[in-house]
Amino acid sequence: MAAEDQVSVTSEAPPSSEPSLQRVMGPWLLLLFIVGDILGTGIYALTGQVAKQVGGAVWLPFVIAFLVALVTAFSYLELVTKYPRAAGAALYTNKAFGIHFLTFIVAFAVMCSGITSASTASRAFAANFASAFGMQAAGFTITGLALLFMAAVAIVNFRGVGESVKANVVLTSVELTGLLIVITVGFWAIGAGQGDVSRITQFRVDPEMGFIWPIIAGTTLAFFAMVGFEDSVNMAEECKDPTRIFPKVLLAGLAITGTIYVLVSISAVTLVAPEQLGEGETPLLKVVQAGAPGFPIGIFAFITMFAVANSALINMLMASRLIYGMSREGVLPEVLGRVHQTRRTPYMAIGFTSLLAFGLVTFVGTVPALGGTTALLLLCVFSVVNVAALVLRRDPVAHQHFRTPTILPIIGALSCAFLAGPWTGRDPVQYTIAGVLLAIGVVLWGVTLLIHRPTARPARA
Repeated sequence: MAAEDQVSVTSEAPPSSEPSLQRVMGPWLLLLFIVGDILGTGIYALTGQVAKQVGGAVWLPFVIAFLVALVTAFSYLELVTKYPRAAGAALYTNKAFGIHFLTFIVAFAVMCSGITSASTASRAFAANFASAFGMQAAGFTITGLALLFMAAVAIVNFRGVGESVKANVVLTSVELTGLLIVITVGFWAIGAGQGDVSRITQFRVDPEMGFIWPIIAGTTLAFFAMVGFEDSVNMAEECKDPTRIFPKVLLAGLAITGTIYVLVSISAVTLVAPEQLGEGETPLLKVVQAGAPGFPIGIFAFITMFAVANSALINMLMASRLIYGMSREGVLPEVLGRVHQTRRTPYMAIGFTSLLAFGLVTFVGTVPALGGTTALLLLCVFSVVNVAALVLRRDPVAHQHFRTPTILPIIGALSCAFLAGPWTGRDPVQYTIAGVLLAIGVVLWGVTLLIHRPTARPARA
């Protein structure tokens, strides 16, 4: 920690006419929030796709993605302990550069990644629900179930972060149970002499690119499984003593999830050949079937259902708090910053983000390459945040806060920018989707500017 005892920044307390958010999250609830957000649905589907890219050394891209996320997390730690407010990356961008357009685009990119992921998770929940109960998986049925599920998420979100985080505790426990089953089955089978442990050192070699570029391409996929830690900074106003607890809790959450990913990867590729692991959308189910044929496989439909439910809940929590925070910063209309007098939750922001999610569920459905597009948008955001951490060294505050070594934000900015580039082998459709989303953001920025313009005009003499 470094003391900042020079000039304090201007007070930015929320307007007195609105109640503050309720501080209900202690270190354990925050840790479960972070672990649950990072685990999400990615590990249940991405292991096979990463194996298809790199071969048996499927654990290596997860380790590299973990290190990149860890370096960026240090920048987030400095900023969230310096400015313990909702809004996260958008708030830091606004303070560092003061460019309304850039701030809005960063906020929109983060919000859009959360809402789109939650919407896709809701459809995955609906599909698994229909499968588990033998319902006809027609388009209308899936859409209807997904909308009902998203409405339930909105209600939990509105009732309060305490209820939301308690639900997250249950869902995270289910997620962890599923992954621990995979790890236990894998290592039990390995101990019994099943599988081929030598696969973990085998790389897929591309005749033209060798083995380095396939690892980089695999890392761009694996990085999607590591995102989520940045959502926690949007909960800063609802944490008890965030300046003190955030560093230890965030780093512990990253370490726990990174370890789980490596163990799951080793179990998976030892029991199932990489080429088979990369086929279909249920790689971990294949691992359990290979290591424990007598295990009741049907339980994994419910585990997956709970996993995607957790992702949806946490992403919608993040998105609504981001909208709330940016409204309080004056980047979005003030109406979106209203807090319910009784529940003390940002009800207008919850309603706005829920309506966007309803629209995506109804009219868009499953977006191709969603995971890669989400990672692409967030890698660009992380590059900006790492630079912002360096720029804001010129903005001292009156209280003590975490200070990361200067070299880490530099490494973070360069590595995130590198992984966002087309040279990594990223599917071009991801840039198309990201471009369309950002174009929508530009239109919304223009509308917001028009709304704010009347209040920005100087008074007549």
